[in-house]
Amino acid sequence: MAIEVRDGVAVVDGVPRVLVTADYPYYRDDPAVWADRLRAVRDELGIEVITCYLPWRHHQPEAGTAPDFTGRTHPARNVTGFLALCHELGLRVIAKPGPFVHAELSYGGLPDWVCPDADPSIEPLLDAAGAPACWHDGAEKRPLPAPFGTAFLAMTTRWLATVGEQMLPGAGAVAALQIANEGVYTSGALPLTAYDYSPSGLAFYRDRLRSWYGTPEEYDAVHGTAYGDWAEIEPPGPSSGPLALADWGRAHAEYLARVYRVWARAVGSDLPVLVNLNPPTMPELDDWLARVRPELWGGISYGFTNWMGVVSADAGAQARYVIAAKRAPGPNLEENWGFAELYDPAYVDGATSFHQSLLALAAGATGFNVYTGVATSGWGPELDAAHAGPYPDCAPVDAGGAATGKAPVVRALADFFAAHGTEFLECVPRRSDAFGLYLPYAGIAALSGGAEGPGCARPLLAFHERMRARGLDYGLVELESATPEELTGYRSLTVPGGPFLHRRVQELLAGYAKAGGVVLVDGPVPELDERLEPCALLAPFATPLPAAPSAPDQESLVMYGEADAFLRSHPGRDVHYLIVLVQTGNEGPIGLRTPYGNVEVVAAEGGGAVLRLAGGEIGDVVVRGVNAYLDCAVEASVRLDGVRAGAGGPGDLVRIGGSAL
Repeated sequence: MAIEVRDGVAVVDGVPRVLVTADYPYYRDDPAVWADRLRAVRDELGIEVITCYLPWRHHQPEAGTAPDFTGRTHPARNVTGFLALCHELGLRVIAKPGPFVHAELSYGGLPDWVCPDADPSIEPLLDAAGAPACWHDGAEKRPLPAPFGTAFLAMTTRWLATVGEQMLPGAGAVAALQIANEGVYTSGALPLTAYDYSPSGLAFYRDRLRSWYGTPEEYDAVHGTAYGDWAEIEPPGPSSGPLALADWGRAHAEYLARVYRVWARAVGSDLPVLVNLNPPTMPELDDWLARVRPELWGGISYGFTNWMGVVSADAGAQARYVIAAKRAPGPNLEENWGFAELYDPAYVDGATSFHQSLLALAAGATGFNVYTGVATSGWGPELDAAHAGPYPDCAPVDAGGAATGKAPVVRALADFFAAHGTEFLECVPRRSDAFGLYLPYAGIAALSGGAEGPGCARPLLAFHERMRARGLDYGLVELESATPEELTGYRSLTVPGGPFLHRRVQELLAGYAKAGGVVLVDGPVPELDERLEPCALLAPFATPLPAAPSAPDQESLVMYGEADAFLRSHPGRDVHYLIVLVQTGNEGPIGLRTPYGNVEVVAAEGGGAVLRLAGGEIGDVVVRGVNAYLDCAVEASVRLDGVRAGAGGPGDLVRIGGSAL
């Protein structure tokens, strides 16, 4: 099985597929059970691709010793043997060598000897106040190393190069790599003031200014300042000019891109490389948007995670989740399928994770991950002293190797997308409207507080809420890199208002409007360009926002019931996919408009359904009918034109490869 990643889609042996994976933290388990647990993932869950971190602190706990990948110092370090088992069992692996991995490990999986407290030569990561940015292990706080500090950079590149030289060449199971974790140090969603104000971080910032402006004199001409040397320019504060604030946001985006490229290059492999961004928090949405710019990553593919709440019950979590899935094409690389005690008791039932995995795919993701597929219970305190086993507490395969009630739910989704994933990806989502991200505004709002002046978060969240209230899906477009072709399919484009907008972006939007598109501006219509020089190319074509609707739109797929619904249609065949996501609190069936007439779906609250429609009929379906956490059990069913298919009593409806309804 050879995996490529093209435009965010996994291409397996030349065929685009929905990438369905399961994580197995081998380092937390007894090597004697590795083979049994891998068989359970393959046979019980129907999953062929394993993801696993390679914790640096596990494989190289001492600075003076070489990394152990063969188990010479401890059997659980024999990752070479683990990968050989995967290969023997027909499984492929996405290996995740960090260097930082989180995974509820001490110091996020970094070895203790790279901590600045342990080695004065290691430069600490600093925040805007000059204080070290720390990782919290319970009550203990330890400073994190600056990624571009000379000593730590040498250590990380050596670790990653050793992975590439000693582990990957003979590991036929490894099909792709994931670099870093959720930003750099699970920090993708933190404020722009959280880092990097270290000397190496500020050197990077000034180097970026030099590349953008050429000379201090040119910088001064644009910003209205009087610096004589790059070294005089400090990071901006809340009262700085708007272009300086935008520069810091842009520098953060290029900082993240540089870290990813340096670390990926250090491995020295030609395997595809992905990353997994944590979704934004609500208060730091502008910070996240300013920092997360996959357009800059150059061959490294976007992916994301979900660790921020139960989306069927929390509208804020749902918005953040959808935005993360829409930001760029790529797979969900960590969906919570096993942690109820650590995160939320709703995850004790598979309906919660079923709903969220389907929402990711509906919103734009190209795959989902079961984190973790297997519960484990065999690690020592040097790896993780804060969490008791099993890890996690309610995985689809328990710590004894037995399938739990979640296993059939995972298996149904895996089988559905194994059968139909290629066709699903070929289908085009029904999206008539889009929001245009203008990311300089995100940087400005992140540092100024965003109460007044331009920003991206407020208008984007307002747009999301309007579209959800109308029952409509939408697109998300990054304006500085967009092409006219990307905008062609949308009837309207909502953009944040403010004092300035790149001249090229104004030309793009004016051309879109001339071709019949509607440009809605949420805020003041810009009349300046990126150098704050007069430019009002958009002004003649800008349309004020309409009043928010009080009821669902007539285009909404949902006619009755509390649910979100998404439709994808094939461009060349009479084939459609309908995803229905039932909100917590819904009682009764969900009525839906489809290309074949009205469809009724009965599913558990907090659950959902995926249906394949073809040739005027409903074909394969997976409907979740039970949510034990909410004490809800219904006879899952679908109905079209009076013809019904349902479960034989309270429970799920799963039909894959069966007769059409």
